[in-house]
Amino acid sequence: MSDEWKASAVGEGDAKSWQLLEKTLLAGVQEQRRARRWGIFFKLLTFLYLFVALALFAPLLDWQKGASKSGAHTALIEVRGMIADKEAASADNIVGSLRAAFEDANTRGVILRINSPGGSPVQSGYIYDEIRRLRAKYPAIKLYAVISDLGASGAYYIASAADQIYADKASLVGSIGVTAAGFGFVGVMEKLGVDRRVYASGEHKTFLDPFQPPKEEEERFWQGVLETTHRQFIDSVKQGRGERLKVEAHPELFSGLVWSGEQALELGLVDALGNSSYVAREVVGVEEVVDFTVQETPFDRFAKRLGASVAEHLAMWMGFQGPALR
Repeated sequence: MSDEWKASAVGEGDAKSWQLLEKTLLAGVQEQRRARRWGIFFKLLTFLYLFVALALFAPLLDWQKGASKSGAHTALIEVRGMIADKEAASADNIVGSLRAAFEDANTRGVILRINSPGGSPVQSGYIYDEIRRLRAKYPAIKLYAVISDLGASGAYYIASAADQIYADKASLVGSIGVTAAGFGFVGVMEKLGVDRRVYASGEHKTFLDPFQPPKEEEERFWQGVLETTHRQFIDSVKQGRGERLKVEAHPELFSGLVWSGEQALELGLVDALGNSSYVAREVVGVEEVVDFTVQETPFDRFAKRLGASVAEHLAMWMGFQGPALR
């Protein structure tokens, strides 16, 4: 065997060794990458699991934290934002909190702290009726509505069911009226040359369609619906407030106007000026406050930030919503 052939054989052996070593190293790197990817996947899966678990069980922990507190207390329930289904101030949430507060053996009084522009007459009426039912069932427990920044329309509807209403001197109170707003796009469609085609059974089925011109008889009908709802609103407020309202001296009381807390006191819309701390301490006589408000889960807050309700609100803004107490 010649020296030249041996050198060639040794060179080929070294090349194969290097190739084998390179493949081994690449396989190791790929395996590390694969393991790292799986590690990230399982970490994300664990995080998602913990997030869902927190979203499901955090409200229960918060509820037990407040409701199981020993000793006499004043129950607090927040009414914040729009009063509507699937909102924080929905009838289901508020009514559930009211029932829990009244049923608690340590509750000495209930404060409904309100900061809301109003909303659905159905949701407001549901809460109003439940307040009156609970007051009759638990006559020893008084319910006080405390208006902070705003207690208007449907929010005042709810407040009028309370034993007494308190507000700050600068609070905005009242707006006892009904509204249903929308837009009309008929002129815009004519300018754009767009033809609206609607197929419906029923002569007035599309009377709220913003892309068709309104008809006089349909406008009269819709105004009648609003006036009926307004009358129901007025009757409920009168039933709740009774002779405290200065209706004869102020006939504009039910006109939809809004007043400051100081003016509302003169009109009989509120009973006194004060905040929730004052009412708990000086009126109920129990300074310890326990919050019975239904809390949103982290998942709900996250979903809202993503805009899960954008389509629903867009439809409302375009005129497809029902009457609102505002």
